[in-house]
Amino acid sequence: MPQQPIKAPSCALSLALLSLAAIGSPVNADSTRAIEDSLKFGKGGAVKMDTTYRYEHVDQDRGPQKTANANTLRTRLGVLSPAFYGLQGYVEYEGTHVLQSDYNNGRSNKPGYSTVADPGYNELNQLWLSYAGIPDTLIKGGRQRIKLDDDRFIGNVGWRQLETTFDSVLITNKSLKDLTVNVGYIGNVQTFTATTENINAPILNANYNLGDYGNLIGYGYWLDYTERENFEKSSQTYGLRFINSAKPKKFYDHYSLLYTAEWSYQQDYLHSSPYQANRFNLMGGFTAYNVSFQGAMEQLNGSGKNRTFDTPLGTNHAFQGWADIFLATPDKGIRDVFGTVNANFMENDSLLLSAIYHDFTDDTGRSHYGKEWDFQAVKKFGKHYSLLAKYANYDADAFSTDTQKVWVQGNVNF
Repeated sequence: MPQQPIKAPSCALSLALLSLAAIGSPVNADSTRAIEDSLKFGKGGAVKMDTTYRYEHVDQDRGPQKTANANTLRTRLGVLSPAFYGLQGYVEYEGTHVLQSDYNNGRSNKPGYSTVADPGYNELNQLWLSYAGIPDTLIKGGRQRIKLDDDRFIGNVGWRQLETTFDSVLITNKSLKDLTVNVGYIGNVQTFTATTENINAPILNANYNLGDYGNLIGYGYWLDYTERENFEKSSQTYGLRFINSAKPKKFYDHYSLLYTAEWSYQQDYLHSSPYQANRFNLMGGFTAYNVSFQGAMEQLNGSGKNRTFDTPLGTNHAFQGWADIFLATPDKGIRDVFGTVNANFMENDSLLLSAIYHDFTDDTGRSHYGKEWDFQAVKKFGKHYSLLAKYANYDADAFSTDTQKVWVQGNVNF
């Protein structure tokens, strides 16, 4: 079904024009340094600030579903204490102010509209105490942000205005050369829609650095949701991941290889119904000068028993298309075959352009769900300022509905 052209509201157009004008205005380094210095105190203490304005537009071909337009302003304000005999603490407020509320905020406030999961809410985002007095070890307890590997299984859902944080204890140890071990326990999840979920979840992630060859990672996550409405989200997951390093070795000065191979196994755990499912994640590519090319496939299987391979604590927006059609795995599983091109331009690679094409089927490849194009441009101005424009277009076949999304965003972060 053909889609109608998007009509962005005047506020988004105004921000876009301001963004274009700002690209030609260099950031004053002296002013930035003065702000940085003024926010520091003591030995390692600092005041931290993060503000993001975002306009999001969602247009779906779904009967009476109304087009969503959301203008939101998110603010975080935190205080990191100075280090004292290995102890350090952090407290952070987070709040979203809704400037335009023509959308379903993920908590069913306006079910007639398409969803933009950014509710207006104020909350205690982080409150933790850490101890670094044991050699090669950091112990952190309290409400905290946790991001492991690529955030597929444990992440903060950082794309949304409110993030996910965890009431947890996390121990990071680097006693053995080239080996980083994270072991922890999560007792509560504060979600990106400002709800809470009770959970008993031991987690383990071990990352071994193989030098120029990359990293070999093994993990286990045991998620036991203790509230009846969430019982079926319980699972135990085990996996192995092999990925080249964040800065892959170059050959002929301007070229490098990119690769990932990962297998994960998931089954029922405590409160959930019996099931078994696998996940496969494969990627190969290369960089040439400032451009990278990647071809990849991620497959999350269905079990055949109305259960699928799921990642309820992951940053799922980053996977299987930015239109967010597949935040939850379909009953028949999903196979996502996709290609990505990233290019860096301007001084210090401050302009990043990205394009991604996805082709979606069930886990057998027989039923075609649809395809999607994603585009993004990010312009950074020094370390603390950035502008973003982003677009997603999902063309439905046998799953969901045609969906277009547009984002315009500005961020200031100290």
